[in-house]
Amino acid sequence: MPKTTLPPAVTLPLDEARAWLVSHLGLATPAYPEGAKGVRALLRHLRHIQLDPLDVIGTNADLVALARVDGISKGDVYRHLYPGHAFEHWAKERCILPASSFPHYREHSLETPWWRLATRLERLPEKVLSAVLEELEARGPLTAAELTDHGAVKPLDWSGWKGTSKATSMALEVLWTRCEIVVCGRGPGGKRYDVPHRALPDVARAHAGHTGDESFARWALAERVEAAGLLSRVSGPHWSTLSPVRTSPLPDTLVREGLLEEVALPGSPRRYLAPTGFRSRPVTAPDERMRILGPLDPLLWDRALVNQLFGFEYVWEVYKPEEQRRWGWYVCPLLHRGQLVGRLEARVQEGVLRVEKLWREKGVKLDDAALDEALARHARACGAVKVRRPRARVG
Repeated sequence: MPKTTLPPAVTLPLDEARAWLVSHLGLATPAYPEGAKGVRALLRHLRHIQLDPLDVIGTNADLVALARVDGISKGDVYRHLYPGHAFEHWAKERCILPASSFPHYREHSLETPWWRLATRLERLPEKVLSAVLEELEARGPLTAAELTDHGAVKPLDWSGWKGTSKATSMALEVLWTRCEIVVCGRGPGGKRYDVPHRALPDVARAHAGHTGDESFARWALAERVEAAGLLSRVSGPHWSTLSPVRTSPLPDTLVREGLLEEVALPGSPRRYLAPTGFRSRPVTAPDERMRILGPLDPLLWDRALVNQLFGFEYVWEVYKPEEQRRWGWYVCPLLHRGQLVGRLEARVQEGVLRVEKLWREKGVKLDDAALDEALARHARACGAVKVRRPRARVG
């Protein structure tokens, strides 16, 4: 049976696309309650909050939450979500995901290509896996350090980056990938693990409802489109873990079925996927608050789209050698009145939020009063009592 023709793509003016993304991703005005309820509502809406272990002025997950939810401090994104409201798995790389998604992941665990689960299994005795799982069942939640030490294993090597050499820690990685255990907390002692029926009691016994690979892919693609707002059909990190879906017939199928819409932007050959009916959703005008964005904020997932819509070139250079960096090590963009107006590099040291470098975007006025308010707000959230920043443009 011949395929039906795709509905014509919706052409979205750049200013409308920019306004849609800022509003849809919760960056226009405070759209969530304060405190714990707001963090939980934020995760349900964003679908994914990407994780990164670096903590310079807060982790990326902290920055995502602090840019959108009032009444929280650094670390609250974890304290308010674990246990019971969230788990971690591969989505847009490693992410915090809503607890409601767990049944889908348990049946169809994803794995980012570089994770190499099969190699871990080759190096890890089955009896160690069983012993770690049994101990967590009996005594959890526990950190890796609180579990019985099962000796050493050969670590994985990613071009010189070494993985764990501890059998217990590698067993936790395997069990976590399989969704046999979940992360149920994060703190100074590291990740805490537990069995799902304790950590996620409301969903652990639920079934996803569909067990086939195609059903999971349909669900995961719709989730990714909602998370991105506009998902480019061109390959890139915004498709992480779903690259096979991108090149499958499924995106076209969902467009034909009216479950997704295809979008064109003026001046670009790219096509984007958007949630069906997105043009009828309310778009909130941005407020006067300046927001400090994490380097892996969902607004920044597609750097080519950011450049087209905001005229803002952004590359996260944290893993580049210093001599190859144009900007700096841990640089965070500044969003104000729906525009990306600059970027800064900062750190918290000895009770002071120190802005080491500040770049004002050419052709866009950076409001110093709004920046001072943003830095003061962020300092309080990080437990800092002072702010130090340069006034002149650098870079």
